[in-house]
Amino acid sequence: MTIQRSSAEENQSGKASKSSKRIPLSHNSKSGRWLWFWVGMSGIAMVSATAGALLAVSLTSTPLQQAQLSPKDEAVFDGDRISGGGLRFSELTRPVNLLVMGMSVLPPDVQNPPEETKNLRYLPQVNSFDGLADVMLLVKFDPETKKIVMLSVPRDTRTEIEGYGVKKINSANVEGGPALTARTVSNLLGGAGIDRYVRINVLGVAKLIDALGGVTIYVPKDMKYQDDSQHLYINLKAGKQHLNGEQTLQLLRFRHDELGDIGRIQRQQMVMRALMDQTLNPATVAQLPKVLDVVKDHIDTNLTIEELVALMGFGVRTNRSNMQMLMLPGRFSDKNEFDASYWLPNKDGIAKLMAQHFGLESDQEEQMADPGSLRVAIQDSTGGDRSNLRPLIRALEKSGYRNIYVAKAWGEPLEVTHIVAQQGDGDSAESIRDTLGFGEVRVESTGNLGSDISIQVGQDWLQQKSILEESK
Repeated sequence: MTIQRSSAEENQSGKASKSSKRIPLSHNSKSGRWLWFWVGMSGIAMVSATAGALLAVSLTSTPLQQAQLSPKDEAVFDGDRISGGGLRFSELTRPVNLLVMGMSVLPPDVQNPPEETKNLRYLPQVNSFDGLADVMLLVKFDPETKKIVMLSVPRDTRTEIEGYGVKKINSANVEGGPALTARTVSNLLGGAGIDRYVRINVLGVAKLIDALGGVTIYVPKDMKYQDDSQHLYINLKAGKQHLNGEQTLQLLRFRHDELGDIGRIQRQQMVMRALMDQTLNPATVAQLPKVLDVVKDHIDTNLTIEELVALMGFGVRTNRSNMQMLMLPGRFSDKNEFDASYWLPNKDGIAKLMAQHFGLESDQEEQMADPGSLRVAIQDSTGGDRSNLRPLIRALEKSGYRNIYVAKAWGEPLEVTHIVAQQGDGDSAESIRDTLGFGEVRVESTGNLGSDISIQVGQDWLQQKSILEESK
């Protein structure tokens, strides 16, 4: 491991060396040797303890798998090793597609619900994996590009489920478990291979977040909802705050606004990014055995512990700018279009997204989008009036962007402007960043739903505003 020091640290080191001239050389040398000895021993002890704990729990090939898959179902997943052996046990050896499902299961969803749930006047959550998939993600870990790409698939996506007709995709787990869900997701996404799956029950999500110390996040608005039939009570105030596991679940489960499940996916992405920012570090990896012990009864996966450590290790080493969060291209169904409400997938959009981010072949020739055709939404977070945005809009128009509109303000006050590639087009977002000369590009789906690029204006815009006005 290479240790890099900042110029500030080097200056401090220089000052220390000058002030230490009064100290006898033999004493300085001796104390230095002892310092490095104890640093080295502490490092060895930490690595040994972590490796020992991880190896101890990895003796069983699939200790967290609770589903019994038939050989046919097991064949759906690529059985090849995804991590190196021996001293390289924590490194990925190839790209991996992981299907992640969040399960919210009620007593009527299972054949033999727990006895203690039968005489209640409400429907409690059950620790099971047999119900509807409330959350669905395809996550690609790619050591070749050094990226992690997360694709959210709305649970109401209308698609063909083999043997069961056209249904909402979240029912695939009810009909055929993780294998049928994996086949359905693969077919929807143009044949993308799926290597492993993880199912985590909603009861385990709260425990997982508590085990990680909670999460600090900006709640975008007041959220209040009550469902006595499930004892679901949501009561969150807008603003930046540190949430425990139960409070985070409230944020994740709230869907009673104009965007419904799509708004919930946006909040899921916000929580995931916040969790990654604060927990993907070596200290968290060292705590992995403890965390798994807390949530192991709520997880079902065909990942081995060794493979799970490899994925966590890759996450620790991945630059945050290389973590991209996408959403399945599509639209809401019209009110009377079907007998139920659906998210209708856009096949062309899916093909383009899978070619760009998952390496699938596409008949469409990849080319840079014409600025004039891009839908650019402006979302202000500075609290000013719209007149402050006019120089920004003029600068974009001067560079050829014609389809610009001011959308609903972004609730969180931002220091740095977010240029959000809402449809996954990071190159176009980078071009806008180059045009403006400020901001941070994010490939995620937290922007305006109808946009290609959303510019969530932060305080750095106010600093650049006078420069743009002078250049008119």
